[in-house]
Amino acid sequence: MPLALLALAIGAFGIGTTEFVIMGLLPEVADEFHVSIPTAGYATTGYALGVVLGAPLLTLLGTRLTRKRMLTTLMGLFIAGNLLSALAPAFVLLLAGRVLASFAHGAFFGIGAVVAADLVAPHKRAQAIATMFTGLTVANVVGVPMGTWVGQTFGWRASFLAVAGLGVLGLAGIAALVPSTPGPAAARLGQELAAFRNPQVWLAMIMTVLGFGGVFAAITYITPMMVDVAGYGDSSVTWLLVLFGLGLVGGNLIGGRYADRALMRMLYITLGGLAVVLAAFTLTAHNKVAAAATLLLVGAFGFATVAPLQKRVMDQAPDAPTLASAANIGAFNLGNALASWLGGIVISAGMGYTAPNWVGALMAAAALGTAVLSAALERRTTRTGRIVAAGGAPAPGSEEANREAAALR
Repeated sequence: MPLALLALAIGAFGIGTTEFVIMGLLPEVADEFHVSIPTAGYATTGYALGVVLGAPLLTLLGTRLTRKRMLTTLMGLFIAGNLLSALAPAFVLLLAGRVLASFAHGAFFGIGAVVAADLVAPHKRAQAIATMFTGLTVANVVGVPMGTWVGQTFGWRASFLAVAGLGVLGLAGIAALVPSTPGPAAARLGQELAAFRNPQVWLAMIMTVLGFGGVFAAITYITPMMVDVAGYGDSSVTWLLVLFGLGLVGGNLIGGRYADRALMRMLYITLGGLAVVLAAFTLTAHNKVAAAATLLLVGAFGFATVAPLQKRVMDQAPDAPTLASAANIGAFNLGNALASWLGGIVISAGMGYTAPNWVGALMAAAALGTAVLSAALERRTTRTGRIVAAGGAPAPGSEEANREAAALR
């Protein structure tokens, strides 16, 4: 794998850290600005909404820039947003800094995925995407706990200053290591928008919203589930989240490796496995050991879907993958917000802290159904195209038919 992927992974590490570290610092932020914890939580909500809106918006605005120039610009925006958060004299400016940093998030991962895929041979594209996303998964294992410790020890502003420093490191790496490829980057706006005429692009993004969203239905309410249901102490939640993060890292690497061999088959396995594991979580949550093991599996199956889902969108928009890729990053965050909201509804309805697991399982099962539908439509379209082009279909069982079936798996 090229060294340029390391620079992208460092940027992803910084972005992943700033996204989630605020969750452990809400009490400190609320105390300093004299606001309630729910009000301080707008720093998380605003970030998620900024990703959804910023990913397609900034990608469209940057269609005339090279991808390398766009990535360095986005890292500059990310650094500025975190510095504004660190120095904010008022809560509203902290929110502005969070939104500014979030605008860089979606476009960075969307464009970065395209750049990562272009750096390697076609049969290693999903692995390259997974390598970049490794920075995001490692952030959950190392960056977020360390950032929380820094914030609780030296003040929450120190956490954002440290993340800004990571942004500077990522910016320097991208500037030094990522090659400049002006040709493919200079796509016209109409060309980028044309990708959304393909229904397969929409089906892929629906898979993203439902599939990875299922993970957040459970993980958003993991603290009350593990403390009140499984019986862990409050101090154990940090290490349980590290365990979840280890699952993310492992799942990401496995998903990237095997998606290059059989992408749709990998999605069937991971989405089906995620649905089963989330459904089982409603039972295993009542036992400490089983709950911890299941949490690890939720992380593994959940993030094993990320590289295949991102590559699926890019494959369906081969002439203009940048906007589709960025929009799919927004779809991940839209799914997270939707799942968290639905999980809160079932808890408020008195169904208990394990009820969000059923929400997640149903979302993952719906994503699996969407994947099956997408593949069926693709097979029919390909078969119809071959009939039109050749005047007939290949005979069942023939070498040509077998090659066609293998290509669609």
